[in-house]
Amino acid sequence: MIEQTVDELRDIALEADDAAGYFPAVYVRVTGDIAAGIRDHRFDDSERMERLIDAFAGHYIQARYAQIPVPRCWQAAWDAAADPNLVIVQHLLLGINAHVNHDLAQAVVEIAPHYGGLEALRDDFDAINDVLGGAFNEVIRDLDHVSRWASEAAMAGGGRLFNFSMRAARAQAWGAAERLYPLDEAGRRAYVRELDRLVSILAYMVTRPMFPMGLALWLARRFEQQDPRTVTRTLLSTEANSHVRG
Repeated sequence: MIEQTVDELRDIALEADDAAGYFPAVYVRVTGDIAAGIRDHRFDDSERMERLIDAFAGHYIQARYAQIPVPRCWQAAWDAAADPNLVIVQHLLLGINAHVNHDLAQAVVEIAPHYGGLEALRDDFDAINDVLGGAFNEVIRDLDHVSRWASEAAMAGGGRLFNFSMRAARAQAWGAAERLYPLDEAGRRAYVRELDRLVSILAYMVTRPMFPMGLALWLARRFEQQDPRTVTRTLLSTEANSHVRG
């Protein structure tokens, strides 16, 4: 089941002719790492983790194919995909923002009732943070081929900042799940609408950073690969994710 999810993500990445392919390309690699963790019994309940990963990815896949009403935060990410002034990392952050801050809590709440409730998922939820940290190191390695400033930024503390930000976002997602879980259907719909609004504001902040960060990113763009298909293929890195089918 998780292999099918990886295939769908890979197809979405390769179908894109703009920066919308960047996030699913990285997502393939992260999902592959989590699949390897499931095979290695790194999680308390392998079946539950697989269900969570598939439910989580399903929110993105269904939104991308417009099989559900497209959340504003995702539309903001895709509207920005053709913006030539954004750096690769900004496009990745737009995807991470929508998926972690908006989709993750909903996926957790969907599967929790089938696996002992919300708290039963907590340890496995937290364990994913370590997998994400390792995946980021690989992404930075390949990102350096298309973004010549990426490795220098990571060595200067950008990697630690990214991992801290990811953990903070996932902690926020868990808090959102705790607030969402006890609500009735109408309450959940209202909460998700408000969550989408707030995450959309974060998306705007990603695309419009304040001075001097905006100037620094504008300059960094001059040192990046300009062909989005080349960037997507590099981020996808067939060699790096070949273990998914292992």
